[in-house]
Amino acid sequence: MQQNPIKKNYSEDEEENLFQDLLFKFLPWWPLFLLLVLLGGAGAWFYLRYKVPVYSTEASILIKDEKKGIDESDALQALDLFGSKKIVENEVKVIQSKTLAQEVVKNLHLYAPVTIEGRVSDRSGYVNAPLLISVQNPDSLKATKEKVYFKYLPGRQQVELDSQAYAINTWINTRYGTLRFEPNKYYSPSSNETEEGDKETRPLYFNLVPVKSAANGMIARMKVAASSKQSTVIDLSITDEVPKRGEDILNNLIAVYNQAAVLDKNTLAANTLHFVEDRLKYVVNELDSVESQLKNFKSRNEITDISTQGQIFLQTVSANDQKLSELSMQLAVLDQVESYVKGKNGKGNIVPSTLGVADPVLSSLLDKLYTTELEYERMRKIVPENNPSVVSLVDEMEKIKPGILENIRSQRRSLQASRGDLSATNSRYSSMLRTIPEKERELLGISRQQGIKNNIYTFLLQKREEAALSYASTVPDSRIVDRAESSDVPVSPKRPLIYLIAVVGALGLGIGSISAKDLLTRTIQSRQEIERYTNTPILGEVVHAKTNSPLVVGEGKRTVIAEQFRHLRTSLGYLGINSKKKKVLITSSISGEGKSFITANLGISLALMGKKVVLIELDLRKPKLADAFGLDRKVGITNYLIEQKEAVEIIRNTSVNNLFLIPSGPIPPNPSELLLNGRMQELLAYLEGQFDYILIDTAPVSPVTDAYILSPICDATLYLVRDGYTPKVFMQKLEDGNRIHSLKNMALVYNDIKSKGFGKYGYGYGYGYGYGYGYGYAEEETVVKKGLKSKVMRMFNL
Repeated sequence: MQQNPIKKNYSEDEEENLFQDLLFKFLPWWPLFLLLVLLGGAGAWFYLRYKVPVYSTEASILIKDEKKGIDESDALQALDLFGSKKIVENEVKVIQSKTLAQEVVKNLHLYAPVTIEGRVSDRSGYVNAPLLISVQNPDSLKATKEKVYFKYLPGRQQVELDSQAYAINTWINTRYGTLRFEPNKYYSPSSNETEEGDKETRPLYFNLVPVKSAANGMIARMKVAASSKQSTVIDLSITDEVPKRGEDILNNLIAVYNQAAVLDKNTLAANTLHFVEDRLKYVVNELDSVESQLKNFKSRNEITDISTQGQIFLQTVSANDQKLSELSMQLAVLDQVESYVKGKNGKGNIVPSTLGVADPVLSSLLDKLYTTELEYERMRKIVPENNPSVVSLVDEMEKIKPGILENIRSQRRSLQASRGDLSATNSRYSSMLRTIPEKERELLGISRQQGIKNNIYTFLLQKREEAALSYASTVPDSRIVDRAESSDVPVSPKRPLIYLIAVVGALGLGIGSISAKDLLTRTIQSRQEIERYTNTPILGEVVHAKTNSPLVVGEGKRTVIAEQFRHLRTSLGYLGINSKKKKVLITSSISGEGKSFITANLGISLALMGKKVVLIELDLRKPKLADAFGLDRKVGITNYLIEQKEAVEIIRNTSVNNLFLIPSGPIPPNPSELLLNGRMQELLAYLEGQFDYILIDTAPVSPVTDAYILSPICDATLYLVRDGYTPKVFMQKLEDGNRIHSLKNMALVYNDIKSKGFGKYGYGYGYGYGYGYGYGYAEEETVVKKGLKSKVMRMFNL
């Protein structure tokens, strides 16, 4: 009969039974799962017992953002002349920069962590160690590969290192560099007690870590982000084994960030102060010279005062002179700014002072250029020059400069025109001097110069004080919202999660081990494996028998295996076996799969119904059926096939009523040829008239072709598959062979199903996972040992 192709997908019924399949597969192994779960739980407890917990520390700061700006008081803005607003996204990058992180590492001595050695695990000595370590030149620090042990001698205020005693708070030259041991401000003697509560200190050691490496490790544990897209609040968090160290890191990082921001802002103020100081030196020298000249002139010419007409002239021209001086200073500032923009690339330089230039457009452009340059300087320390962010800042600076130059040219033309008008006005005023005596006219000229220089001097003094006040009152562009605070509960390890992972891992290991064992096993281990390889129906199942007798079915027996043979007997009807079709061929893939066992016991089960049954021992190479009934093989079917005996002469009675047996007889040299001589058909025709059932025990299909010769003259075929014995490859070969030359009306019998795992779990009909009864074949039977060791050995099929 042609078989259908193998179906790889589960049917709906199989999907519904999937959970039941898995339950029957893994439930017998519950002691293994229990053991693995207990071991996993113990491992999780041990891990949590000695794993150093990690805490989370959080802080937040408020940033002035030009895009998300916040209000400031007018007084604060007036003092902060050189302030600039920030962009939150950029400040996040600055806070995460390696430059700031390295400063924090140096400030907190994180490059030389001190550790307290424990019996099982070590712990940080940031709080509990009596000393901390400073390095004279941390930037050139090299990592130590080994632990450097030292001992603190509190009574002598010394530390013992490499068998040498050194005073604390003193720089010492060691093979690790120039170090200094300093008292730890957090240490208290009680904090370093041992777990048993004694005062005995644990061994101390330190490692030297390069500043860059320590900074990178700190950055990796830190998160910096804006609270929301529209928020100007930045949240900082870090994870650390020591909560106090986490708090110190974030607080120090905020302080270093603010210091850097103030330093950037003070740079422009310092530049303005420098410009004013230079101008003051020049003006003071000129003012001293003019005042000395005025004094000498009055003394030499004995003039004590200027006439009323002269005073009127001075009052008239002094205002113009002051305006001319301011215009000259503004033009000088414009020249300086223009020279900067034209003569420099502008990257990394500070924009010159715009003292006296009140144009809002120029001030805005210069402020943008200044802010962009500062941002460029910060980003350049974080990322390389070819980074898109840095390239974008350079492009932005280049776009700002043409606007500045155009504004300078426009202002210069306006200032020069104003200066020309003022000079013309002064020329008209100068004609008034002709009416004044010559000596007084000279005195007026000197006094006029004095007034000009004095006004400039007063103006510069005022600007210097303003710049100095701004320099002294510079405030950072951020303020602390929440100082660093650590969590009370560790964020890692999470105890419930660790135990969950341990349990899931243990169950997964058990499932994986069992599945791998089944996968790596070359023999059939379950009904599901049979169904994966072939679509041939499974007619019945027979569990493993644990008895010395091959006959397990008898009058009055109510064992599970006897019931299974009754079920198999009933199932023959599905193959069409009846009063007209009564010939059943029994075969398998290889020898030893229980053909004779099934033939004998199925025959007994049929005979117990009152049916007349004959068994034919047609495995002519390795006959075993007659041995089960204690009959000899002196005369048998081979004698009939070679025409030495007639059918009636080879039929033998057995100890079971209505059950007869035709032994194999002498083993012939050519069994297959004998089956083809036509006598076999004649014998079956005769037996059909005498018996209700004819069961034929023939040779396996793998080594010989006997089964294929007999199948066409039989009505059905029972093909045996033995649990843990039949190779999987033969199931695939069976399916492939059925497409070419199938055995007639074939069904499978799953034989010798053994209990899997521990314990005994019901019957499990249809699934073949541990029926809890041990039976087998007499020729292969071994006594099952009791005890824990034997159970474990049987569990792994050892």
